[in-house]
Amino acid sequence: MAPKRRLITDTFKVVKRAKKKQKEDKEPAGPEKEPEPQPRPMTQRQKDLLELQQFDLDWTYGPCSGISRMQRWERAELHGLKPPQAIRDLLLRSGG
Repeated sequence: MAPKRRLITDTFKVVKRAKKKQKEDKEPAGPEKEPEPQPRPMTQRQKDLLELQQFDLDWTYGPCSGISRMQRWERAELHGLKPPQAIRDLLLRSGG
């Protein structure tokens, strides 16, 4: 016959604590919060870089490692994948 297994609760009494109420409705009494600053509007350069980044991440036009963006755009055009003309214009305007 195996000895009876003892649990820690056999020795120590189980004490359950009452759950604390969340203070969602109450705001801390302290200095007033400053309004969050408005984000700056994006410059044209930032918008262009974001558009180029989206082109880089789009696998529809094939892999992008080892070639320039212009080469990738031309390769996609050659294979009939119809890359956006706006990307080509951006690349020509910025010099590659």
